[in-house]
Amino acid sequence: MAGERLDEQAMALRAVKEFQDGMVVNLGVGIPTLCSLYVPPERDIFFHSENGIIGFGPVVTDPAEADVNLVNASIQPVKPRPGMAIVDHAESFAIIRGGRIDITVLGAIEVSEKGDLANHHLPGKPIGSLGGGMDLAFNAKKVIALMTHTTKDGRPKIVRELTQPLTVPRCVKLIITDIAVIEVTPQGLLLKELVPGWTPEEVQALTDAPLRVAEDLKVMELL
Repeated sequence: MAGERLDEQAMALRAVKEFQDGMVVNLGVGIPTLCSLYVPPERDIFFHSENGIIGFGPVVTDPAEADVNLVNASIQPVKPRPGMAIVDHAESFAIIRGGRIDITVLGAIEVSEKGDLANHHLPGKPIGSLGGGMDLAFNAKKVIALMTHTTKDGRPKIVRELTQPLTVPRCVKLIITDIAVIEVTPQGLLLKELVPGWTPEEVQALTDAPLRVAEDLKVMELL
């Protein structure tokens, strides 16, 4: 029997381990925005949002402290930090398109074994919404897909070929899910970490694309 899955907060906590001191990091809509809550105080991360704030702090949890004019990509109020900058959309996207984003953490509907990303058109919706997602996936130095491993009805979200509309081809470098960490390599998908209680065979059973198991396969640690 497979182990338990991580909740959204634990998934965000694992993603934060990829952030190095001084990085400029963009957080996409959904689970990725939780990452700002879990950065260790000794690590200085400059969070960027397409709507024009750079260097903001964590999500505000007390409504009395919220500033409706200072929000992240998920339209959640965030705390200001010393040195934070507010810029217009043109400057914000110039930062993205100029390759200044070290990491973007994006939600995903599907990711292929080649790193193709589908995240702008929800199944069943008449139209999609690209926002800044395409710019970020094309131009960030590293793209991390942070998502559940399967859909609510149990279908794999890591697939051989996308079944959902393509957002950007071959952009995802790392996939972090509620059961595993998988690296996208030229040789295919490499299983790097497992959530405690899971085996490689159990993860493969929930993954459409074939997985190679890393020689140094580890049990996932969040801290």
